[in-house]
Amino acid sequence: MNKFTLRKTIDPGETGCVVDVLSSASGISHDCVKDALYKGALWLRRSGRKNERLRDVRTMLNPGDCLEFNYDKAILGVVPPKAGLVADEKRFSVWYKPPGLLTQGTRYGDHCSLLRQVELFFQPSRPVFPVHRLDREVAGLVLIAHGKKSAAELSSLIRKGAIHREYRAEVRGNLAKTRMKATIDLALDGKSAVTEFYVLGYDQERDTSKVAVTIKTGRLHQIRRHFNMIGFPVMGDPRYGRGNKNRAGLCLEASSLRFQCPLSGQWKEYQSIDHSPGISSESGFRQKV
Repeated sequence: MNKFTLRKTIDPGETGCVVDVLSSASGISHDCVKDALYKGALWLRRSGRKNERLRDVRTMLNPGDCLEFNYDKAILGVVPPKAGLVADEKRFSVWYKPPGLLTQGTRYGDHCSLLRQVELFFQPSRPVFPVHRLDREVAGLVLIAHGKKSAAELSSLIRKGAIHREYRAEVRGNLAKTRMKATIDLALDGKSAVTEFYVLGYDQERDTSKVAVTIKTGRLHQIRRHFNMIGFPVMGDPRYGRGNKNRAGLCLEASSLRFQCPLSGQWKEYQSIDHSPGISSESGFRQKV
């Protein structure tokens, strides 16, 4: 079988090494079981403890242990792209997530996730907590906290909108012809959604515009959906828009982060690459669409 989920509660007569038990119960080889465990496909719940990923192939199982083994040969065979460290601030770090890399893992494993790569990067190891997320197809900057306090305080800034996040996107069509700067105020899923953008340039040969984008709300696929709704879909978007195919993939990147650090009180700013200035609230004009 190439994909299955095995749920099993260990009976008194079934105790033993986790690899032996899973291989016998699933019919797959010991080596395949070990590989799946290393990559985060097994969950273990013991009495009085929460459900946790189990990676240690030497673990001995006890009566009453509950296993959930999510095996997907295709997922386990994926070689994920590598993230890059942008800044190490000790209590948190900033990473560049390439397109194709998940922010967090799934029930079927986490070897294709930024969080797992960060866990393996630091020696000695540090706890890792995601402060915010990016879609798998989206590249760009992601904050990772290394403690519960820093995670809570940075997450609070996200909820309050106190972390200025700017994106760069390439969209189909000539936005500069109609507006250089605008606010898209269109509800998504019955909730308020506000996206601001500034046109950086137009490529006549490709008929695409490059834009700097900020979002005032955090709805699902907000940037991608909003630009599609106004007739300028993001290039390479596999889900939204027509005539916007792109061999290089989704042209959307979380390009900069700026905030006052709640831990040090200092202002912090991080950029993925050297971009042109983004939206300025003190220049240009504001146009609703």
